[in-house]
Amino acid sequence: MKPTIGIALGSGGAKGFAHAGVLRVLEAEGIAIDYLAGSSIGALVCALYSVGHRYDSMYKMAMTFKREHYLDFIFPRMGFVSGKKVTSLIKAITHNKTFKDCQTPLKIVATDLLAGERVVFDEGYLYEAVRASISIPGIFTPVKKNGRLLVDGGVIDRVPVTVVKDMGADIVIGVDVARFKRQPEISSIYDVIMQSIDIMQEEMVKSQELNADVVIRPNVGQFHSKAFTSIDEIIKIGEDTAREQLPEILNAIKNWKEQSI
Repeated sequence: MKPTIGIALGSGGAKGFAHAGVLRVLEAEGIAIDYLAGSSIGALVCALYSVGHRYDSMYKMAMTFKREHYLDFIFPRMGFVSGKKVTSLIKAITHNKTFKDCQTPLKIVATDLLAGERVVFDEGYLYEAVRASISIPGIFTPVKKNGRLLVDGGVIDRVPVTVVKDMGADIVIGVDVARFKRQPEISSIYDVIMQSIDIMQEEMVKSQELNADVVIRPNVGQFHSKAFTSIDEIIKIGEDTAREQLPEILNAIKNWKEQSI
């Protein structure tokens, strides 16, 4: 008898590529993931994993990730980026699949701006849920769906540990990449928004301890949320941190087995 394992992947922009490194270590150690939940970049990585992508294919995607693939600037009303390009990209890399098509059960978190509530997606097309969850306020236009105005899941639940617990996971691993980096200067509206979000999430980290069995916090604080040119370094930090905490994960599994006898 073995425990079911759930993983919650958090928000953090480019720093979220550390999630791929964490998943690589778990995969190499034969630790199967039974449940997935994600916010923002974590939602994207979870969606890719749930449709069958593993480290090698995720890495190839990450290394071809360029701004022109996902940024389509517009005259700002509710966001500088319309999101049409990124929607098409997500639709393609998730193969236009729905939650029912997922190989691993998945839930994705977004924030309803109108109600100030957490919204958890578990049905419909993956690309629609991911698009809502990555909608950084002020950068991407919000997603209008079912009377809601949806933005980045990290605004309300940066690492959706409770979502994975509610899915039925015996052991929950939370991966938190929300780390603040002091900036020598701020030179654009994009930087203003992203730095503000980083500060907000850093304060959330301080005030809220994640209720997970194992919390992995890759030390990616030296990177900015838009550091898409440092993907190799970020992934490696995710790997190294997961490897360092592997004994903790294995011990959690061992303890569960002993308590279940």
